[in-house]
Amino acid sequence: MKSNDRPLRDVVQEFLKKYRLEDHLEETKLVDHWPGICGPMIASHTSVRVRDKILFVTVDSAALRQELLFMKETLISRLNKASGRELIRDIVFR
Repeated sequence: MKSNDRPLRDVVQEFLKKYRLEDHLEETKLVDHWPGICGPMIASHTSVRVRDKILFVTVDSAALRQELLFMKETLISRLNKASGRELIRDIVFR
């Protein structure tokens, strides 16, 4: 191995850190894991996106939106646990 050879993993991590893309990548992973966190029934009636540590959840049912409001703190906790750090600080239901 030459002195300037490095594992690809290290190079990618350095790239993500340099361009501040780590959080964006984690947010994308969180959106992908949404069905596993909230369950398939809820996932089938919602769509999610993340911006500035806020999870925006679009819900197709007023009753489900109300139910999710009651679960807000639990969902935030589950999302942050899944990411291994505080990635979500609030959830907005629409």
